Amino acid sequence: MRWDSLRLDGSQADQPGGTNQAPTLFERDAVARTFDTPGFRGMTFYEVHARSIINQVPPASRMAFRWTINPYRGCSHACSYCSWGGTPILMADGRTRPLAEVKVGDQIYGTERRGSYRHYVVTEVLAHWSTIKSAYRVTLEDGTRLFCSSDHRFLTGRGWKYVIGTECGGPLQRPHLTVNNELMGVGAFAEPPKESHDYQRGYLCGMIRGDANLATYTYQRPGRAPAEAHRFRLALADQEALDRTRDYLRRADISTTEFLFAEAISTRRQMMAIRTSMPDQVRVIKALIGWPNSPTLGWHKGFLAGIFDAEGSCSKGIWRVANADPEIIGWTVSSMKALGFNVVVEDRNLANGVKYVRLRGGLKEVLRFFHTTEPAITRKRNIAGMAIKSNARLRVASIEPMGLDLEMFDITTGTGDFIANGVVSHNCFARNTHTYLDMDSGHDFNSRIVVKVNAPELARKELASPKWQGEHVAMGTNVDCYQRAEGRYRLMPGIIGALRDAANPFSILTKGTLILRDLDLLAEAAEVTEVGLNVSVGFVDKAISRSVEPGTPSPERRLGVCAALTDRGLRCGVLMGPVLPFLTDSPGQLEATVRLVAEAGAAHVTPIVLHLRPGAREWFLRWLGEQFPELVRPYLSLYGRGAYAPKAYQQQIADQVRELAERHGVGRASPAGARRIGPPRERRPDRPAARPAPAPPDAVQLQLL
Repeated sequence: MRWDSLRLDGSQADQPGGTNQAPTLFERDAVARTFDTPGFRGMTFYEVHARSIINQVPPASRMAFRWTINPYRGCSHACSYCSWGGTPILMADGRTRPLAEVKVGDQIYGTERRGSYRHYVVTEVLAHWSTIKSAYRVTLEDGTRLFCSSDHRFLTGRGWKYVIGTECGGPLQRPHLTVNNELMGVGAFAEPPKESHDYQRGYLCGMIRGDANLATYTYQRPGRAPAEAHRFRLALADQEALDRTRDYLRRADISTTEFLFAEAISTRRQMMAIRTSMPDQVRVIKALIGWPNSPTLGWHKGFLAGIFDAEGSCSKGIWRVANADPEIIGWTVSSMKALGFNVVVEDRNLANGVKYVRLRGGLKEVLRFFHTTEPAITRKRNIAGMAIKSNARLRVASIEPMGLDLEMFDITTGTGDFIANGVVSHNCFARNTHTYLDMDSGHDFNSRIVVKVNAPELARKELASPKWQGEHVAMGTNVDCYQRAEGRYRLMPGIIGALRDAANPFSILTKGTLILRDLDLLAEAAEVTEVGLNVSVGFVDKAISRSVEPGTPSPERRLGVCAALTDRGLRCGVLMGPVLPFLTDSPGQLEATVRLVAEAGAAHVTPIVLHLRPGAREWFLRWLGEQFPELVRPYLSLYGRGAYAPKAYQQQIADQVRELAERHGVGRASPAGARRIGPPRERRPDRPAARPAPAPPDAVQLQLL
């Protein structure tokens, strides 16, 4: 983002009930508005004209639908678990972090020119801010997708180029990206692994087989019968790997003792170690590190992370794992191939029999390995000083406006650039006026709401387009379409009316009670198409609800919405989410919630365990630390470095809720189906028959942000 035209003067001060033109932040028709009513005190609404309103859900999503309508961005319901994510940024420890979570003072990678090449160097984040701008999608030949504003710059083989050539509607007067420009970098970063049970076992197998002492032996005692001894010991100079190993063993109910193994000397760092000599625990460790008959991808990722921490190295971009055990070499090669890596085994005919597994493909594949497997030792992930060379296919394939305004983040660094999703991205230099734009993914998400004021007109236009195939449209799955702002802007009646007139199937998920205002419209729509309605009620504990969902109607009122919809003959379900581990997941709390769900006449109940996406994770853990500090450590243990709770925990909650639903008769009092009055409307002959609303999902962690 660039701020060349940013001005801060008295005309930009918000006035209660007044309007403020904000040409430097939004499209020409955008207006920033505040209201002096108590319900909207401290909130700013950015009224924008979107270019499109029916948006496709990313294919990688776990959603059961493909299309959605979101008339708002940001949510005044202010739930502590809702926030934004961001583009992955390459941190100095070799890991990635969403741009929204990067902080001033963080160490990240930038670049600097040395001779004929740019090289990766560690730099510091000097400033961090965000604003809302029209979004563009830049797609590269290898599939990398970059979401940015029009005046962001990327490094190409021909220098820095803006995303598009126009500025504030002016003529083409600056260097900009064109199809076939080639960006500099390695391409999209790989997704980190989930810290599953298989991943943990794989890691322990790689680490312990690679670098531990694990033995059971018999020794002779003078004058006494021979005795059996059991020993496990792992000594490492890198505390990160030792801590991870000890933690994974602890999760398998194996306790170890940590001790100083070797003092630091001039040629060697201090080494700490963990150990146990309990026979039962040693036997369990041996079982944990056994070779699996049918290894999963999670096990392969964990094993490679463990063996790399134990025996691997990466110097000047050359990745190797060394070992003398043919079995370990074989498993390393097969695991690398299972993840699509190209490796070669180097036999140097050494007397000790050590062979080397070497990774081919340069820095692009080295970074893919680090991000795919997530080794613990950060010093081995250092790429500082390496030249920006890559065989990645980073030619620009397309540059497309997304037709909506998104929250955009940017940073200032010491080098003037940073690595965003694998390509070199330019940053802006901080000015004092950035404090005026200090929007973040926490409080600002709750208090600065983007309103697509033309959503009803756009919906009617797009539903009438010959290109539209009449697919199911979901609403409320990103942010609540019936949040408090809807009471003032009244966008949903126009949207529902457009869907009704097109006989287009749709569904709505809400935490609000405002949906009852549109009850007649919903009933009319249900006469001609499938209408799926759901309210979100994760728990009925009033104290926790007031704390974690301060701007949301109470659980009782939301269940009242379900009852009112059911009484009108409309089928309404309850998404019982989020279930908060250690807070709302006790048997008594689950039963209390399901019992009230049944009394409300819900057609079904589906549990959803809390999902901590990047951005939401930081915001929720901050709230947790303030309200329930004793639970921060259990949450970090349960969620690890991922967004999902373990599958075993999810399944446990699903089984409990299913049994409770059967016991309390959920669905028995609900109408047999969606309300039908009269024959369905005739569909246009050039369109396929309308698809029914998706069935309620299985108990998984849905992305409701």
